[in-house]
Amino acid sequence: MIGELGGLDLQVEPPEGVRVVPVTDRAGVGLVADVHAQAFGTDASWLRRQLLDRLTIAPDAVVAVVALAGGEPVSAARMELVPGARFAGLWGGGTVRDWRGRGIYRALVAHRARIAAARGHRYLQVDASAQSRPVLERLGFVPLTTTTPYVYTPAR
Repeated sequence: MIGELGGLDLQVEPPEGVRVVPVTDRAGVGLVADVHAQAFGTDASWLRRQLLDRLTIAPDAVVAVVALAGGEPVSAARMELVPGARFAGLWGGGTVRDWRGRGIYRALVAHRARIAAARGHRYLQVDASAQSRPVLERLGFVPLTTTTPYVYTPAR
């Protein structure tokens, strides 16, 4: 899905009691990985390593955020940025099961979109799941194409 930043509804804030916090260090990366593991039911050790490397090597090329309810991490997401590119990419947005349906994912999309616009990007792209697609459509994103993920397992 893609969205032109000028046409998206970015006047979205997190629900009461939830705050969006930028991730800039190892502790924050740990929160993002923990949310990812809970939201998607997968091992997030790869994300922990990759995000920490990106924040260390090229901090301007990635924006990561975590949503906290009280002190509990309940949602997280990241955005990949290429300086000078018209597109920025939204990745890994997920909310833990008990916190879904409250507008947190939507608020994280809008938060990252405002950052992309401030940094001069014109469009956002996201490889959306069926669960995320309706939220993104309400914000103004449109489907562009489909992808089919595969896992290659080499013969032994």
